[in-house]
Amino acid sequence: MKLPKLPPKAAYLTLSNPTRRNALSLSVLRSLRNQLHSYTVSPADGYPRLLPAFTPATLYTLGESRETAWLIDAKKWRAERAGLPDVLVLRSDSSGAASSGEEVFSSGHDLRELRQQQQQSSDDGTGDAATRETFQLCAEVMSLLRRFPGPVVSVVTGLATAAGAQLALSADLPIACAERAAFQLPGMSALGLPCTSPATAVSRRLGLGLGYRMFALGEPVRPADLPPSLSSVEVVKGGRDAVEARVAAVVERLAVGMPAQPQALGKWAFWTQAGFGGGAGLGGIREYDGDGDGYLEAAEWAGRVMALHARSEDAREGVRAFLEKREPNWWT
Repeated sequence: MKLPKLPPKAAYLTLSNPTRRNALSLSVLRSLRNQLHSYTVSPADGYPRLLPAFTPATLYTLGESRETAWLIDAKKWRAERAGLPDVLVLRSDSSGAASSGEEVFSSGHDLRELRQQQQQSSDDGTGDAATRETFQLCAEVMSLLRRFPGPVVSVVTGLATAAGAQLALSADLPIACAERAAFQLPGMSALGLPCTSPATAVSRRLGLGLGYRMFALGEPVRPADLPPSLSSVEVVKGGRDAVEARVAAVVERLAVGMPAQPQALGKWAFWTQAGFGGGAGLGGIREYDGDGDGYLEAAEWAGRVMALHARSEDAREGVRAFLEKREPNWWT
């Protein structure tokens, strides 16, 4: 598939299985995993550089090992992530279409393949391993998207169902076409196989109420019908051209206009603080009685992150450039 050219420091994460409605077959999941690995493996030692666990207590060990020092040290970032992209753009083959002619971002797991695995399990038991690998690989891909050290933009211009919806909504910045895109969790109503794993991403990005309604009823939801307050999906009106223009602007801003290391640490801190709840505490560092929604705990913890981040080379350069009324010369 031919895709628009990306700026330096950005790369595509592609899904192409058009004859099967861009289904997440074993081969497609392996391809996605391999692409993500290639974008995270350090040239310094051949090991991946991923965001650490999204737990508050991780803050207090950042920088103490090689596995995390690159997150707060610009020189180490340069050495250990040389040549690796800072922004990913997740796209699927737009030629994948449903029988109705509707464009399909991804139809989720390959049901024909799953049926073959089930049959093999019944016949000789050999299909069980393939089924386990399918769901384990799917979970691994979603985890790698979250832990990629930089923003992941997903471009949704068609139907995203089940694990396909999970894939699209596991990105940091989903951008959906108002006229063409749709999200659906049809497992419960159509297959008797509830979309339990896909619901993890859908409920977090679209809200528990809407997420459960999609989970229970299997009805498609178009981005244009999402409540305006649900800004976790950017809805672009005006068709494909408008979507492409917006994606280009977003990726250009992320990959060219901003330093990479602050984006990575910022991504980790943002999603970590989003998980705070009343009484969660700071991972055993300090006990709290809880303040209802966890805001006060999150605010105090985030202040510690900013104090740590303020020591970085990019932060120092940014402050200097602002005060000197000039463009910053970012380190990363």
